[in-house]
Amino acid sequence: METTAQAMTAALLPSPNPVQLIDPTGAEVEQAGTRRDYPMPSAARLREIWHAMVLGRRFDAQATALTKQGRLAVYPSSRGQEACQVGAILSITADDWFFPTYRDSMALASRGIDPIEVLSLLRGDSHCGYDPIATHTAAQCTPLSTQLIHAAGAAYGEKRRGTDHVALAFIGDGATSEGDFHEALNFAAVFEAPVIFFVQNNKYAISVPLSKQTRAPSLAYKGIGYGVAAEQVDGNDPAAVLAVMDHAVEHCRSGKGPFLIEAHTYRLESHTNADDATRYRSSDEVTAWLERDPIARVEAWLRGRGELNDDVVAATRAAAEALAAEVRERMNTDVTVDPMSLFDNVFAQRTPQLDEARAMVAAELAADSQEVSS
Repeated sequence: METTAQAMTAALLPSPNPVQLIDPTGAEVEQAGTRRDYPMPSAARLREIWHAMVLGRRFDAQATALTKQGRLAVYPSSRGQEACQVGAILSITADDWFFPTYRDSMALASRGIDPIEVLSLLRGDSHCGYDPIATHTAAQCTPLSTQLIHAAGAAYGEKRRGTDHVALAFIGDGATSEGDFHEALNFAAVFEAPVIFFVQNNKYAISVPLSKQTRAPSLAYKGIGYGVAAEQVDGNDPAAVLAVMDHAVEHCRSGKGPFLIEAHTYRLESHTNADDATRYRSSDEVTAWLERDPIARVEAWLRGRGELNDDVVAATRAAAEALAAEVRERMNTDVTVDPMSLFDNVFAQRTPQLDEARAMVAAELAADSQEVSS
């Protein structure tokens, strides 16, 4: 007879193999070995995610090109991770909170945030180009895992307010090695915070492969130690990402506490434009993952069912090019930055220490201005 403890443990465990609904050729696959039955998302939702991924990839490519033109200081590409970037975002609402990392510019653009505001941080214009409160979206986080504690706290705050809003927090595989990851999971579990921890396991923490980071059979198994339900999913299968996210969102909204998702995917480009990925991975490895393209996968599924044709594809690609042209044009304008803006948005209300520093800088600027005029 299965004990209560055994039943509770089984409910937390992820599927032994990543959930997959559509294979790389676009064919539906029979679910085998999954712990839950995941329904196929509707054709309408798959058309929506396909459209958003096409636009997202073009935006990502344009941002990468802007680094070569000196318009961006740095850009971490998420090419190859489109199903994760877009699928997770399309599964939550505007009232839910999102906590991104430095690699999630595509997700921010897919959330409806102005692409130029998204790129402001990476250009060096501001700490965050968009309003986190108005967009329910935290500033992009460069330190690994620190935003997870914020996400757990925000989710707990929503629970205390009596809403059904959830928080979604993105991290990479390398971030699961940080202490903040474990603290966030433990806090969220103890206080049953409605937060989804979404790990985009793209196989490398910069140049460090996953095998050098953990001996766990899957990063999703890290949830069980904290009493957090978890699942692993083929992160290059848009349908599976949507289905698993739907389950996670329902789990959180219904008061069952946090949820951990590990999405198996791959970063096709270098870590950033300052990295040379050829030094630590082979071209054959990259080629193998190119064949698992999430956009081509769902496009094949949609075409096979008459849900997509050449005219729609052409129109979508034209829209993507128009987006890229707009980004290029708007990023080609130099921004006049006010040095005093350094003191804006540091705290909700400025502290005496910040006022003192602000006054010092203002005095120095005034002195410089007098010297120039004289």
